Amino acid sequence: MSNTSTQVPITGGCQCGAVRYALRAPPERVHVCHCRMCQKAVGGPFAALAPVRRESFAWARGEPGVFMSSSISQRFFCRNCGTPLGFAYLDSPTTSVTICSLDRPQEVVPTFNCGMESRLGWLDKLATIPASRTEGVVPAERMARVASRQHPDHETPPDWHPPS
Repeated sequence: MSNTSTQVPITGGCQCGAVRYALRAPPERVHVCHCRMCQKAVGGPFAALAPVRRESFAWARGEPGVFMSSSISQRFFCRNCGTPLGFAYLDSPTTSVTICSLDRPQEVVPTFNCGMESRLGWLDKLATIPASRTEGVVPAERMARVASRQHPDHETPPDWHPPS
């Protein structure tokens, strides 16, 4: 069963825009995986993943790098900027994309956790520690110098290139 109300196609891609993908069906069994392999693959405390049937998934621009993270699974990433893009078991009918590589990640909500044997105990404390917005910790003079090279959160023409 799907847990997203977003309209298809659902698009996403890497930070630099070199690799883009499209889902022609809503993802199913959207989840957060805390296993150690996922932690290392995304460089974070968990991987948030949105599986979709392979026949409903397509790379729309560029070719991702592929890392065989185990004898039964592979990870997809951008060779240019390093963005983790997805995961697939070799014998599975689905490919999972990383939720935050989606253009509208807020529309794809996880419904369960897995890999709990490696879940970091401090995650429970995140809602209780001090928080601020970016402008609260990055000085205005530094923010004024920012020239983002990040791909916008929407599809762009094939000839688009990040500013140099």
